[in-house]
Amino acid sequence: MPSYVYLLECRDGTLYCGWTNDLRARLADHQGGR
Repeated sequence: MPSYVYLLECRDGTLYCGWTNDLRARLADHQGGR
């Protein structure tokens, strides 16, 4: 199973770095505030 490292820009301009095995689910979680 592939793993992903990602960098997201938050609404306040800060950057959030993380990793996941399910990029779509993690993005949905992030957008939902989790």
